Amino acid sequence: MKNAVIQFLYRCRRLALRVLRLKTRGVKVMVFNPAGELLLVRNAYGKSHLVLPGGGIGFRESPADAGAREVREETGVAVERLRPVSVHRSQAEGKRDTIHLFTARGENEPHPDGVEVTEARFFPLDSLPDNVSKATLRRIAEYRGEQPVSESW
Repeated sequence: MKNAVIQFLYRCRRLALRVLRLKTRGVKVMVFNPAGELLLVRNAYGKSHLVLPGGGIGFRESPADAGAREVREETGVAVERLRPVSVHRSQAEGKRDTIHLFTARGENEPHPDGVEVTEARFFPLDSLPDNVSKATLRRIAEYRGEQPVSESW
């Protein structure tokens, strides 16, 4: 039942953003553990892809503060050495979104919050699962220098 409510609210939010054409600001964080593995999450809403942890930037909140907060809220991982990587634009889901991408280091084991995030795990970059989102795969390829950084998310 809880998942159905989250899915419904997610669809309502997408519709409102599409109709109102609001500008939003968000963050995504590439969190690496000491072994060099990347933290990916599966959200309780939307598609079942694995994605980078992140979310919206609050009013009067810096992108870096939002990145650290979102990772901690979604996964329980405290990040260190948060560094900006790039800024992207997205019109997915009917919104006009600016996404700030960061890298960071996380030491502790992730624990999904069970509300927004149903799975959170570190994965080796050379053996990612098949269900990683295309946008996340693009960010990883850019990070590794395998393709140029795109302005589009």
